[in-house]
Amino acid sequence: MQSSGVILKGIGGFYYVLAGDTVFECKARGIFRKEKRTPLAGDRVLLSAGSVPEQGVIDSILERKNSLIRPPVANLDRLFVVASSVEPSLNLLITDKLVAIAEDKGIEPVVVFTKTDLQSVTEAEQIYRSAGIRVLSVSPENPRTEELLSLLRGCQSAFTGNSGVGKSTLLNRLLPMLQQETGDISKKLGRGRHTTRQVELFAVPGGGFVADTPGFSSIDIERCETIRKEDLAFCFREFVPYLTKCKFSSCTHRCERGCAVLDAVQRGEIAASRHQSYCMMYDEVKDVKEWET
Repeated sequence: MQSSGVILKGIGGFYYVLAGDTVFECKARGIFRKEKRTPLAGDRVLLSAGSVPEQGVIDSILERKNSLIRPPVANLDRLFVVASSVEPSLNLLITDKLVAIAEDKGIEPVVVFTKTDLQSVTEAEQIYRSAGIRVLSVSPENPRTEELLSLLRGCQSAFTGNSGVGKSTLLNRLLPMLQQETGDISKKLGRGRHTTRQVELFAVPGGGFVADTPGFSSIDIERCETIRKEDLAFCFREFVPYLTKCKFSSCTHRCERGCAVLDAVQRGEIAASRHQSYCMMYDEVKDVKEWET
């Protein structure tokens, strides 16, 4: 008899699948190896129960809405891009890259500014809000815990950002049970037998999952996810209303005459920093061949 579930974690060829209220330790059918398909944390799967209680076999992986290569996780609804005002200082290019990757994958980006008690990020907040991107600024005095939790509920989410921006602090504040839960199920999920540098999903009170991605940073996502130059402009959502209004259909929206995007930048309708990030990202991928992506 088959049942459906979600992969919480994979370690050493074993996959731990939450089906109903039970976590099953599963192996994947050999067909996945032949098809060069690897089950990922976040995958929805169909499994058959084994002869031993709480063991089973993954029969099929249901269609994914998206996936990331590194960290390896599937079916994200929201990506929280965490950036700090200081220590490390705010880097809008990195934030724009992560937001664009989320957009390219069909994941809703949410920009979270931390340490805002140490330095104001009002200008940066306005840049992303004007682009139509959800923004939250947090500090010890104003953690905005309930607002963040409401965005986690009912979704499958992950957090990313540079080292030191406060991702772990933020997660532990939002889900104080996470550290305790990690200890409680360490034996069940085999923590300690294999590397702990793995993605793991944790349940959010009220529904939903959040991915814990230990050891992974924004650099991993940047290096492993390439946006095709033909798609890049669509990953800057404030560009989209202008893309069909350029004089030339081959416009790259960087320096061409008659470019509606450049005109919008000049009028202040598109933030100059966002356009600068776009141009730098375009230069990085303009010579990348299709097979290289």
